[in-house]
Amino acid sequence: MAIPQHFIDDLLARVNIIDVIDARIKLKKTGKNYSALCPFHKEKSPSFSVNPDKQFYYCFGCGAGGNALGFVMDFEHCSFPEAVEELAKGLGLEVPREHDRGRDIEREKRVKQQYDVLEQASAFFQAQLRQHPEKQKAVVYLKGRGLSGGIAKRFGLGFAPPGWDNLLSAISSERSDAEALLLKSGLLIENEDRGRKYDRFRDRIMFPIRDVRGRTIAFGGRVLTDEKPKYLNSPETETFHKGRELYGLWEARQSKGSLTRLMVVEGYMDVVSLAQHGLDWSVATLGTACTESHLERIFKVVPEVIFCFDGDLAGRKAAKRALDNAMPVMRDGLMARFLFLPEGEDPDTLIRAEGLEAFNERVNEALPFSEYFFKALSEGLDLVSMDAKAQFCTQALPLLQSMQPSVLQQMMLDRISDMTGLTMEQINSVVALQSKVAPQLSQAPRPKPRGEVQADQYSRVPMPDNYSAAGYESADYPADYAETNNFSDFSDRSRSEAPFSGGAPKRRSERPANQSGARIDLIASAISIVLHRPGLARLTFKAEELEGVQGPNIELLSDLLEYFQEDKERSFGTLMFDWEQDATKAPGLLVLNEISHLDPLLESVDAEKLLSDAMSRLMERKLKSELEQLKTWSRERPLTDAEKQRLQTLLLSANKK
Repeated sequence: MAIPQHFIDDLLARVNIIDVIDARIKLKKTGKNYSALCPFHKEKSPSFSVNPDKQFYYCFGCGAGGNALGFVMDFEHCSFPEAVEELAKGLGLEVPREHDRGRDIEREKRVKQQYDVLEQASAFFQAQLRQHPEKQKAVVYLKGRGLSGGIAKRFGLGFAPPGWDNLLSAISSERSDAEALLLKSGLLIENEDRGRKYDRFRDRIMFPIRDVRGRTIAFGGRVLTDEKPKYLNSPETETFHKGRELYGLWEARQSKGSLTRLMVVEGYMDVVSLAQHGLDWSVATLGTACTESHLERIFKVVPEVIFCFDGDLAGRKAAKRALDNAMPVMRDGLMARFLFLPEGEDPDTLIRAEGLEAFNERVNEALPFSEYFFKALSEGLDLVSMDAKAQFCTQALPLLQSMQPSVLQQMMLDRISDMTGLTMEQINSVVALQSKVAPQLSQAPRPKPRGEVQADQYSRVPMPDNYSAAGYESADYPADYAETNNFSDFSDRSRSEAPFSGGAPKRRSERPANQSGARIDLIASAISIVLHRPGLARLTFKAEELEGVQGPNIELLSDLLEYFQEDKERSFGTLMFDWEQDATKAPGLLVLNEISHLDPLLESVDAEKLLSDAMSRLMERKLKSELEQLKTWSRERPLTDAEKQRLQTLLLSANKK
């Protein structure tokens, strides 16, 4: 079964030969190209050269040369289909197979015809800008934007005159299949109700969109009247996929000098105007946000990208989307920066007002990728508070986790450690939790509303309204922690009034008013400590001793202690693996993830003492509950001898405190 030629072409357009070869032999940058010792013959000095612009390699010693597919075939000693499979696997693509070679040949012929008719259309639009009776309004508009005839020619700018069938008539006079090809290429619109076809672009300045080979694959049009929309793009076709293409990339690669960076702007006119003023290394997306595919294409050509945005709210939102899409693509050796223009300005108006030198100064002051990352995610957060730090980590860590392993990623994690006070061990624990918990979201049962949670189920962490870091600043809990005062303070209120009487935990607003002051969730605290320091689980109470303690997530704490107490060799990593495989335990991973954010364990804390205090207070809570139960029973019925003995023991113990 043959591999379709269009898939091979697309594959070569998407892979970067530098990445393909550098993964197999060590390349060194030498000027515009890369060099290495040739892997195909023995040599002492490098004669093997790779050209990133042409996506081609050549050895001046032995004459070996070719594209990425050819290199994989020669280096891996594999067949052509195996080389295609290897490259496709690296991009996460599945290789299609053609059972009918004739059908593949027919498609290749059809696509070639579309390229031909698109070139004819481009030539037609350029001719109309020079010759059409109504050309003057287009010329006046372009001159008003400061564009010269030379720059218009370089970008192939044209004019689609007013009228319904100018393009159709012109192309039909040259070829009999014009109508069908123009429809497939997106240049005609068919009105099925009226049974007529008409030109898509009318009375517009035309911008041809070219692929990396310089072939016209689509068009953009800017209206000259009040017609809407102001900008109109070709629809997606067999030759045009707007999520991958960049306007101006081919033109930027044709500019003189070494191309080392690209700036992403919003529109065609920005690209053309910047080139007019000497900045000829900008590109524009085609009505979409800058995607991973766009960035992969950019980094295939240059090691640095600058995102240029307006300074308004829409610009900041677009910048955040670009940041999110850049995270999986960034790696060592690549740079991304973010440039925000004054509100109300765009690159076109600003470079015309300030000139190239002043605009370049702005570019040079653009925020580096990592700096903008921390600025964007911490905006509006007071990172002095624990809540804000937890919120920041919740946003930042998944994004960093999506990055490729690199020195940059590690340095950004170090910065998070400095900002939040979390150790790298704790950060890695949270990251590991998120990576394990995420796959469970679609399968695990959703937590029930608070009122439906039973005492024997995992429940989500109830956080007090005035939750603060105070409890972690020293190893001692607040003195006004009402639930753990000694037994002599215990009142004879009914079970329904007791704060830890089982069943669904009460909301903070529902708890008795006399229990005021800062509160710490002992169970969540204990879970957090064991989660970050598994070895301490073997130094505290046995899991079975918690039986009878009531409160949210008590069974989760018991399960956690039992897991680590059963085998001293167990670790956080084995917990993730084992619980992920256990349908009854997997939902607990979601709660662990939440607790790891809300109750981080600070480095300065004596974790062993903190756990000991928490567990002791939980055991006091258990005894208090047991005493309450026995006293209630004594009012309802005669106690057994064993119950009387137990009541006496508990009362004596309480009086000693």
